[in-house]
Amino acid sequence: MLLRMVFTPVRNMTKARNFAFLVMGALLVFAVLSLLSSASSAASDDINKEYSTVPENDSMAVCFESFEDTRRLLYSSTDTDNSVHPEPIIYFVTPTYPRREQVAEITRLGQTLMHVPYLHWIVADDTPVCNNFLNNLLKKFGIPYTHIASPMPEFYRTKKLVPRGVANRRAALAWIRNNNKKTGVLYFGDDDNTFDLKLFSEIRSTKKVSMFPVGLIGDYAISTPVVKHGKVDGFFDSWPAKRKWPVDMAGFAVNLEYMGLSPNVTMPYKAGYEEDDFLKSIGLKMQDIEPKANNCTEILVWHTQTKNNKPPKIRISSGILRNNQVNLGVLLKKLEKMGVSHISQSEGKYLQNDNRRKRARL
Repeated sequence: MLLRMVFTPVRNMTKARNFAFLVMGALLVFAVLSLLSSASSAASDDINKEYSTVPENDSMAVCFESFEDTRRLLYSSTDTDNSVHPEPIIYFVTPTYPRREQVAEITRLGQTLMHVPYLHWIVADDTPVCNNFLNNLLKKFGIPYTHIASPMPEFYRTKKLVPRGVANRRAALAWIRNNNKKTGVLYFGDDDNTFDLKLFSEIRSTKKVSMFPVGLIGDYAISTPVVKHGKVDGFFDSWPAKRKWPVDMAGFAVNLEYMGLSPNVTMPYKAGYEEDDFLKSIGLKMQDIEPKANNCTEILVWHTQTKNNKPPKIRISSGILRNNQVNLGVLLKKLEKMGVSHISQSEGKYLQNDNRRKRARL
């Protein structure tokens, strides 16, 4: 009896202490979740404040364009007579900017697009003037193309969140509008992405807006629509950020006739929300979305990214640069035009002479 009297209060105290710990733990979890929600809301508010009232002084210049397709031999064996019902043209928009890797990226992408019939390539370069070297490179592919110089307004270059590629895509949209392109399919393809050729045959039949998975995106390594019973029901993306359409720029295509129904189509200078606001501006509805890539079970485009490096400065004598008997002068001058490296006679890294196996100033 005495033992029961002693242990009963002890058990009651233990229960009370455990209950107190549970209450304190629940309050702590609630406090943490409240802080996270406030931080997320604050970040969203910061973005809205930064981009709420900004000028949009776009400028663009069409450097060169060609509507002649000289690639017929590449696909003549499978080409059919489409004179009565021609295939829709894919307007493939590529924003690009001067950097060490630009020519390599454009070369790789161009070699892919050479195999795609009925395609017009719009390459919008983030420069105030036309880049003749880039234009000559585009000519070599034989693809119908438009080369545009479309610099980002200086106002946005100093922002914490820089809306990269927006000026280029806006210039492409302006070109489509100014040239009265009302039929075909619009697709935004970055110069460092990787594309399966099947993608182009899939998006060519887009009636309104088609969507499909993009690999190597975010923390999930994938961004994709969620498809149920053949219809898009939602989205799987590691950065929803209160976006109505949480998709990647490479994950959708738009029919130009459908886009033409919306008079105020645009893409805002709002980093992280370019896709969302563009799709809002065309009046997209969930029932308008056409899932591609076998009901979004295949990956036909990858968001690959090339590591950017600073172009080196190579120190080389004027004699070598002028010496027609040595290839280095010609080669290094070409690399400088590409933005891959720079040459100087007074500073930079010495050119190495491998034959002598020692540093030599040539």
